[in-house]
Parts: sequence; C-alpha cells; structure tokens
Amino acid sequence: MRTILFLALVLSVNIGLSQTTIRGNVVDQNNEPIPGANIVIVGKAIGTVTDFDGNFTLQTSETPPFQLRITSIGFTESLEEITANDQTITVILSESQTFLDEVVLSASRTPERIFESPVSVERFGLKEIANTPSESFYSGLQNLKGIDVNTNSLTFQSINTRGFATFANTRFLQLVDGMDNSAPGLNFVLGNLVGMSELEVQSVEILPGASSALYGAGAFNGILFMRSKNPFDFQGISAYFKTGFTDQDAAGTNQYYDFGIRAAHAFNDKLAVKANLSILKGEDWHANNTEDLARPGATRANPAYEGLNVYGDFVGTTLDFDDLGGLPSGTIGSARVTRTGYDERDVMLDYGAESVKTDFSVHYRPFANDFEIIYNGRVGRGNTIYQGFSRYAIRNFIMQQHKLEIRNDNFFLRGYLTSENSGDTYDSRFAAININRAWKSDEDWFGDYARTFIGAKLGVGTGIQLDDATAHAAARQAADTGRFLPGSPAFISAFNRITADGDILTGARFIDNTKLRHVDANYNFSYLTKDFADIQIGSSFREYVLNSNGTIFTDIDRPITYGEYGAYLQVQKNLLQDRLKFTGSIRYDKNEFFDGFLSPRGSLVYTLGKRRNHNIRVSAQQGFRNPDTQSLFIGLNLGPAILVGSAPSNLDRDVRTFTLSEAGAALTGSNTATVRGRAAYENAFSANSVQVGAPTAITTDLVKPEEITAYELGYRAQLGKVSIDLSGYFNKYQNFNSTANVIVPFYGEAGDNTLSLLALQNEDFQVYQVYTTAGADIESYGATIGVNVKVLGNFDLGANYTYADFEFDRAAFPDFETNFNTPKHKVKASFGNTSLFKNFGFNVNYRWSDTFFWEATFADGQVPAYSVLDAQVNYAVPSIKSVFKAGGSNILGEEYFTATGTGLIGSIFYISWGINL
Repeated sequence: MRTILFLALVLSVNIGLSQTTIRGNVVDQNNEPIPGANIVIVGKAIGTVTDFDGNFTLQTSETPPFQLRITSIGFTESLEEITANDQTITVILSESQTFLDEVVLSASRTPERIFESPVSVERFGLKEIANTPSESFYSGLQNLKGIDVNTNSLTFQSINTRGFATFANTRFLQLVDGMDNSAPGLNFVLGNLVGMSELEVQSVEILPGASSALYGAGAFNGILFMRSKNPFDFQGISAYFKTGFTDQDAAGTNQYYDFGIRAAHAFNDKLAVKANLSILKGEDWHANNTEDLARPGATRANPAYEGLNVYGDFVGTTLDFDDLGGLPSGTIGSARVTRTGYDERDVMLDYGAESVKTDFSVHYRPFANDFEIIYNGRVGRGNTIYQGFSRYAIRNFIMQQHKLEIRNDNFFLRGYLTSENSGDTYDSRFAAININRAWKSDEDWFGDYARTFIGAKLGVGTGIQLDDATAHAAARQAADTGRFLPGSPAFISAFNRITADGDILTGARFIDNTKLRHVDANYNFSYLTKDFADIQIGSSFREYVLNSNGTIFTDIDRPITYGEYGAYLQVQKNLLQDRLKFTGSIRYDKNEFFDGFLSPRGSLVYTLGKRRNHNIRVSAQQGFRNPDTQSLFIGLNLGPAILVGSAPSNLDRDVRTFTLSEAGAALTGSNTATVRGRAAYENAFSANSVQVGAPTAITTDLVKPEEITAYELGYRAQLGKVSIDLSGYFNKYQNFNSTANVIVPFYGEAGDNTLSLLALQNEDFQVYQVYTTAGADIESYGATIGVNVKVLGNFDLGANYTYADFEFDRAAFPDFETNFNTPKHKVKASFGNTSLFKNFGFNVNYRWSDTFFWEATFADGQVPAYSVLDAQVNYAVPSIKSVFKAGGSNILGEEYFTATGTGLIGSIFYISWGINL
C-alpha cells in the first residue's frame, strides 16, 4: 500500500508537466520508408518506433532543446536536434549499421543498445518478423543464437536457453506485454498457441540465463518478452493470409492456412483502440513410432512389448504360469505380459491443429501526454498435443488474460488476471488403458491369456505342444477376442464416455480451471537522479487459485489459494567518461511456504577503442525458482503410483482409503486402512530397496526452491559492416527439484521390522511418487559466438555457434534425471537481401543440431543430429501497400524430431499476402 501511495504521489507531479510533440518520417537513401526504426530521446527512457510508412509521432514531457537518436538494423545511427515543440523532421539513414545498435528494454528494464547491454540478449524485431522464412515469427526464433526450440506439435513449440528443457519448461518465463503467458495450473507455456498475432508484435527479446534479480522466481533459466504495437503509433488496418500445405510421411500432405487482421485507430490525442484476430489451422505431426525403447528390437510378437507411441500396453504383469496352472515349478516358467495397446492415431481420432487468438485494447491518455491508462484483454483457444507424462490431446483449451495498466515514461503499475480452461483435453495413454478395461478387466484379460498359454504349452485338446512364440500368439488372440476395434461404434462409445470422465482410474479427461492474479509496479527515478545514477525500484504480488475439482490437485472441497511477493532495486552508473557502466540490482522474494530469497546481480560493461566500438562485459548473479503448482499440491492416482505434492498443507489434504488383504485385516482388526499423503514423506520404504529385497525406511525432504549462481563473460565489437557477439557462461545449480518413488505400508512403522514388513509381505502397501529436492549439485557451462556482416554490397550474412554441456556426480546419483535435453553443439547461418532489386527480397536460414540424449517422464531416448533449411522470397507492391511472400520450412524434407516420443517434423510450404492500409 505504501508503494502504491508513493507512486500516486509521484504521478501527480508528472501529470502537470508540459507536453512536446515531435512528428517525422524515416527513410533510406532511396527515399524508401524504414518501418520499425527506433526513435529515443538521448539520455532518456522515452521513445517510439516508425510505422509501416516510416512515420512516427513522439509525445513527451521533455522540454526542447534535446536530441533524438534514430536507429534501425542495417543502418547507421542518426542524431537529430529538437529545438521546438510541434517540430516535424525527415531523417535519412544510411546503410551499414550492425544489429548491435538495436535498442532493447529487457536487460535492464530501460532502453539501451544491445551493444551496451550488461548481459546477453537476443532481439527479433519488425525486420526479422517480415523476413523470416519460417511459417511463423515464433518458429523463426529458433534461428537466433543460443536459442533452442523443442517442437511438441505443429502449434506448440517450447523455447529454452542454456539447457534443462522439457515441454513444460517451468524454468523459462514468457511475458506478453508484461503478462506471464504460462498456463497457471498446467505449468507450461503453450508456445504461441494462445499468445500474440504476428501483426501485433513490435519486438521479441530473449534473455538467456538467470534473470531473477529483476524478474523474480520464474526467470530462472531465461525470459522471452513479446511487446505489442501501441495504437497511437501503429494505426490503420493490416492483414495477412497465408496458405499452403504440410508434408509428413506419417500424415501425408495436408492443407495449412493462417489468417490475421489487426485494426487500430486513434480517435484523437487522448483515445486509441486496437483489436486483433488470427486463426491458424492445419494437420498436426503424427507420432507413429512403434519402437520398444526398453526392449530394443522387440516387436508386437513379444509378450512384454510396450511401443513408444502405442498406448494401453503400459498395463502389464508377470504371469507365473506354473503357479497359475498348479504345475511343478519349472514346468512352463513365467513371462511378463502386457495388454494389447492402441496406436496413437486410434485414440487421437483427430490430428487437426488449431489456434484462434483475439485481443482488444483501449489506450487512454487523459492529459494528451505520456500518461496512459491501458486495458488489454486476450483470449486464445486451441487444439494441439502436449507431451508430459503422457501425450495429452489438448482440445478446446481456452486461456484468457485481462490487464489494467497505468504508465508513463517513468513508471508503470499493472494488474492482470490469467484464467485457463482445459476444455475437452484428455490423456491419450489413459484413454487407451480405460477403453481396454471398459471392454474387459485386467484380471479377466490376463486370466484368459494365462489359461490359453498354459493349454497351448501342454497341448490341451490337441495333443500338440506349441513353442513359446506360437503359444504367446495364441494366448493374445484368445484374450483379445471381442476387443473394441478402433473406429467401431463400441470403441467410439467407450472413447466418448472415458474422455468425458475426470477420474483417471476410469476416465481420461484433464480438468483444470486454475486462475492467476498478478500485480507489479516499477518506477524509474533516472530523470531525478541522472546526475548521480539511474535508479529503479519495483515490486510484485502473485496469487494462485488452483481449481481442478479434485482431479489433479487436492482441491476436492474447494479451490486452493496461495501467494508470493517480491521487490527489487537497480542502480546503473556510468564512469570513466562513460566508458564503464556498472549495473547492480537486488531482489527479495517470499513464497508463503518457503523462506525469503535474495537475488543479487552485478555487472560491468567496459567500452574500448577510439570509436568506442569494442566492449567487454562481465556479470554475476544468483537466482531461484519456486516449485510449481503440481510439485506443491498435486494429488493424482495414476494406478501404479499416487502422486502427492509436498506443500506442508498438502500432506494432510490427500486422504485415501485402501482395502486390506485377509491377512492384513486379521492383523489390524479392520478391513480398510486410511493413508494420508504425509505418510509418503514420513513413513515409507525406498522403492528401490524393496525391489532388491532389502527394505529400507526413508524420510523424504519436502521440495525447496531451486537455486542458481550464474557467471557470464562477453565481448562485442562493431567493425564497420561486421559485428561480433561472443559470450561464455558458468552456472552452478542447487536443490534441483525431482521426484522419487516410495512404498507406504498400510500398517506398522517403516523400519520397525515387524508390522510394516508384514504389510509388504501381504501386499498391503501403495507406491507413491513424492516431490523432493535432489542432493546432486549440477554445473553447466557453455559459449556462443555470432558474426553478422554485410557482403557483396547489401547482402546480409550471419553465422553463429553454440556450445552447451553440464556435469554432476552421476555415480552418486544413478537414478537422477537432469532433463538437460540440449545438444552440445549447434550451428546456425542466414543469408539474405531485403532489396535484391527494387521491391524484391529473399532470406535463407540453415541450422544444424548435434545428437543429444532426451530425458523426460514420457520417454528417454537418443535424438539424432539433424539439419534444416528454411527459405523465402518476397515481393512488395507499394501501390496497393502489399507484400507477397512464398517460402517453406524444412524445404529439403528430411524429417526429424527434437524430443523422444513426438511426431517427426516434416515440411511446411506456404504463400502469403500481407497488406497494410
């Protein structure tokens, strides 16, 4: 409250400042407009950008005289003197500037050139969006140096930096106009499925590595910022229509189209509105890998077969045929047998990918100056596939965000609400399992299998004793007699019933209606303290409201609410005739379940050379990540194991009743046992110890925030038409969050060597999966180098290389999976020309990724090296304000995958028409 009152007081001072309006046009040497050029007041965090026609309007409380710095990628910088209000200027930029002169906001929460940034930063602006050969601007981000994009499906791509990637990617933060774009209950960003239309994007900035000192708990391993266009600066109607086809061996050739329209209008200098609509539809990448990763070379003839993209065969058991047939031990033997599964295409039914995004904003400037009140509402709906523990069919998923923001050039105060609705989403693996069970119970199926196998081996009824392979085939055929065939009325009826049922033991539906409320504020005192240093302060508060109706979380009786807050301070100071820039920041964050955490960051940037065209940067910082909502409050019975979160209040929320064996009932005098989640942490055996026949009691620590200490050293240079950006980093991680399987006895105390051991003997126990903190300390390190140069006149040539690796004591923690999931070596290159000849341009991107090992809950496996080539050509028709484009991603058609278990990524070819009125 004190912070809000203080901001209101300072705001009242700023409102009274006078207004200066500057208008202008930015063009190149051929008098062609330069869209997206940056116009910034020298020494101030005040600026704007040019529109499609190169025009701009800058309104500020600054009183002339002052200077404007005008920059754009590929052009030299220009400084313009402003001497009067209502001045109109024309700026001509000459080609040759390097990308290092582009202005970014994310690295220090204030405008600064990439060249001067204290940490590594990647930028994707209007020029890059227009020239990317990828089918979307979001997919085009994978061509930036140090950036990994893991493709989950056609419309779901997961961005990551510096390792430790999964599709959930809870260590990487994505912000859309300052709003966290993660689904608060599902704990992942759905790529750009419900994000921003490419017509609305002004710029994308990515900070690789930890950034907790300014952005809090979510900024543990990197941040992506998407910034939209202001309707005061970008007015008119713009639209695009993109159509083409996707091509994949498994799915064939299918139509693909993407349409978007944006309308923005300023009614006067006080009120402006904008609205966006975009619709994308196509065929998702089919996943049809039937390989059995646990038994290489095994086919469906193997009784224990469990295919990668075959579901339902997860259910299996070891059948002791001698015991079941009343035979002497060693007569027939035993074998592990799994139920017959369904291929993924059988339970996905529809691979149609869809993304529908809408947003609407009202911008009000009551005093016709830089003080602005903004309402922004975003609603996205989509169909896609998400791979986590299972392959989830995301159907009619809806996420909406509503934001109210008050800001001027020196501060902002924003609050927003994020709400998700899982729609008709379901788990494909449990859909297959429960369709099988709806037809025939596991007990009956395995019983039929065993009886047939025993009879075949003994020659019952025929007198012919069959070999093992033939007997297993006969047993499976007999057990499967009458099985629901994919697509049959019986199958569809069971499928519809099961995918509408939220109980994972009988159904497959994923129910989640979680909400997130967030408020944050920032004030930049630079205009008051510029003679001493640039100073910023900020704070935030976040509240989760978990609501899954008891299907995911332990919110059976009511939604679960919990919160966290934080505050930060940053100081920047230029020294040694502005050659040395110091940036220091510190942030304090507190989650109600954990001790408060301090995240400091310090950096130095030293500029060298007579032309100030070299610099060296060094930074050190600490960061952290709070456990996600599922690590804290999950309470999910998967059958083989029950998942229970480790929030202190969750340990007694998860209460389950189990039926005891006859021997257990005789021992305890009761037919049932009640077990709380707390027992999984305080009264359990290590699952591994039980498996090897030496039960060992274990007490599991509750999950704690992850911690990182990060160091970075970098060098940048601008050498005429050549720019170089080199960096290396070293990270040390502690308290990595992980899971462990434990066995909870239904009676007795684990380790008492009496009742608890009898519980194991009588099979009166339950396997739990608990969330805890791994004891392994992990170190990761890597380097990137990028070189961009103008060649053969005005051709753009760029190349970059990324190295990433990690280490930990694997011998001491043999079962710990780090999920590093990042290739050790990556090479990317681009070649293009925006003006090969009048109104015609082209661009080609190439990327190569080394072989790496993928670890995740769905499956572990090797990802082979791959090479991808994207290309596009474009032609502008100024008379109708249009740009026509033809291009394709993976145009060589060499199918590849970035994670074990997903569909192979094929080719996308498209043509598009963009118009700006």
